[in-house]
Amino acid sequence: MAAPKRTLYISPPDGGWGWMIVAGCFLVTICTRAVTRCISIFFVEFQTYFAQDYAQTAWIHSIVDCVTMLCGLGFALCYSPAIAMVGKYFNKRRALAYGIAMSGSGIGTFILAPVVQLLIEQFSWRGALLILGGFVLNLCVCGALMRPISLKEDHKNLPEQDPVSKTPKEDLPPLSLCSPLLKECAQPCVCCSLQQEYHFLLIADFVVFATSILFMAYGCSPLFVYLVPYALSVGVSHQQAAFLMSILGVINIVGNVTFGWLTDRRCLKNSRYICYLFAVGLDGLCYLFLPMLQSFPLLVPFSCTFGYFDGAYVTLIPVVTAEVVGTTSLSSALGVVYFLHAVPYLVSPPIAGWLVDTTGSYTAAFLLCGFSMIFSSILLSFARLLKKMKTSQVQSLDKDPGPKLQLWPNGTVAYSVAGELDQKDGDSMTAGVPSYNT
Repeated sequence: MAAPKRTLYISPPDGGWGWMIVAGCFLVTICTRAVTRCISIFFVEFQTYFAQDYAQTAWIHSIVDCVTMLCGLGFALCYSPAIAMVGKYFNKRRALAYGIAMSGSGIGTFILAPVVQLLIEQFSWRGALLILGGFVLNLCVCGALMRPISLKEDHKNLPEQDPVSKTPKEDLPPLSLCSPLLKECAQPCVCCSLQQEYHFLLIADFVVFATSILFMAYGCSPLFVYLVPYALSVGVSHQQAAFLMSILGVINIVGNVTFGWLTDRRCLKNSRYICYLFAVGLDGLCYLFLPMLQSFPLLVPFSCTFGYFDGAYVTLIPVVTAEVVGTTSLSSALGVVYFLHAVPYLVSPPIAGWLVDTTGSYTAAFLLCGFSMIFSSILLSFARLLKKMKTSQVQSLDKDPGPKLQLWPNGTVAYSVAGELDQKDGDSMTAGVPSYNT
């Protein structure tokens, strides 16, 4: 049977089947990120049943998050490709599409948090995990919605094939003495394609952005592990602690959609980078105030504020990545970005747990997370400022009509000697030629 022909799009369609891709990504984020966040509700159950301290129990959540971002296993096979597909189908409304797709994390947290608490009470933590496992099987349905798309820019950026690769398979002899030579020719082609696919790793903007991701990821992960235990430690009931997670999920949805819609407006479309670092910095600031909030009425505003800006910067991560590397390399760049989440996700909850065990308080853990996110924001701000200063310097040099200056090793400024001598020679020759009046 002949393979079905794919439509070649000049640019992303910004609609059509793209909305089904958004729906599929929405379900993927519910089944992956929301379920992972709900492990926080199991934290106290695990700690009580296995009789372990905070640092040991935190490894359960951190390993789930790490494997999701690091390997090609489990949730990782669904999460990164689904997010990359949305970027392929949308350009003008990319932030809004990502806002809707990533809001599945908040909606799932809002719905699943009280449900998981109820399941634990009715069926114990083992039965609750079995039911969640059955729910996660809906990822198979999400995969059926994903339809690859062919863009003109993808074909434009493909490396030209050599004559060997264009040769039809049936024209080649089954056994040839030239096969080792063909293998040697194919190896440079593979290296060239890999170099082109991951060329963004040498872009300075992407290196700075990737470095900031490490600090941001370190700060954002522990809250979803320790919010419920912290609330219980200050006297909040189990139902209210689970409700805090629901509030976090609901406001997360608002942050996803509204921030995505706002940054698609003409006034903010060129400032998505600034909006991203602003949201990350405010989440870090929220962390610094958390140790002072020791009652349910005070923790509710915290959950609202942190949840909103968490949804905001999560929406903008793929958008900012696309602005830095372009849509052609978006899938590979997102893979690298989410890969960089893995190490902080692995170590930050156990480190926070160790600080809680050592100090007997959550203050040191929350302050470290807050300063880590604030540093991530400051790093991006500083890099952006340096880039603007460099751009303005280059523009001013281009606009300067004066003679070019040369700096000698001793620091003095001199005009071009050769240019001056040429000019003097020209003047002397002109002076020596007699002028005739007609």
